[in-house]
Amino acid sequence: MSTELNQRLRTTLNAQDGQGPRVAIVSPSGYAPDPAAVTRGIATLEAQGCRVRNLTDPAQRFHRFGASDDQRIAQLLAAASDPEIDIVLALRGGYGLTRLLPELDLGLLARSGKLFVGHSDFTALQMALLAQEGGISFSGPMLCDDFVRTPPSDFTLTDFWQCLTSERHVVHGGAPGNPALEVDGTVWGGNLAMLTHLVGSPWLPAVEGGILFVEDINEHPYRVERMLLQLMHAGVLQRQRAVLLGDFSGYRLSDYDNGYDFAQMLDWLRAHVPVPILAGFPVGHGADKATVPVGAPGRLVSSGERFSLTVSAYPYLSR
Repeated sequence: MSTELNQRLRTTLNAQDGQGPRVAIVSPSGYAPDPAAVTRGIATLEAQGCRVRNLTDPAQRFHRFGASDDQRIAQLLAAASDPEIDIVLALRGGYGLTRLLPELDLGLLARSGKLFVGHSDFTALQMALLAQEGGISFSGPMLCDDFVRTPPSDFTLTDFWQCLTSERHVVHGGAPGNPALEVDGTVWGGNLAMLTHLVGSPWLPAVEGGILFVEDINEHPYRVERMLLQLMHAGVLQRQRAVLLGDFSGYRLSDYDNGYDFAQMLDWLRAHVPVPILAGFPVGHGADKATVPVGAPGRLVSSGERFSLTVSAYPYLSR
């Protein structure tokens, strides 16, 4: 990572003398295949002025999880209970958080005042916090791979700290074919597979008049369509004012698709889903991702091809 970027981020955080935000690293889902990457990620955060408490331990790896269920719950509770911690940052995604939801003290997490950050499988915790406690969290980067990439994404890291140090955050996006509109609503969402996984459970928020954003990785267009239809059949999409599509990369088309690609899928959805659908929202599993407060009020303004989402009234680092 460039010295210039680190210095700029340290200035944003006002962290010149070791007084930057305190970040706890937790592994509520998968483990890091390369433990050295964790060390590099922590070094990146420290170079930006953060003080880091790493609650993960590669020796605790259990099956495909970062640790046993009880140990992963303990990590989250330890981070939430530490009065010095400002940010709780997920190590990575994968799978495992929904196994923890019935046993988690969501009230304690929500009342802790910590800024919980992650995406992918972390969506399960974010939805549970919002559904059960009205808790706001952040869809954003994780230690692996966002803080260990070579080279790093200037956009991802700059947008992350801008969001967490400001009382108002604006995310820009766009793609051909987007409708023009202006709507207000609760901003929520995340990984599409996790959202559909939570349908019918007490951990999917019943958001009325919301602005729903979704993303996923390695999901073929027909699977994306199927999951969105599940949300529509469950009555979720109809209650939203708009749906924002993030990054859906990583899939591979075959001859059997016979021309059925993401664009064809999107055209079909727009003709059958009774809610405006806008593509080109910069969230997902790619290198460049915006940080989005989940559960906060937002205003979406689209001129047609380009749009902006302004989010406010969320907790942030005020120092």
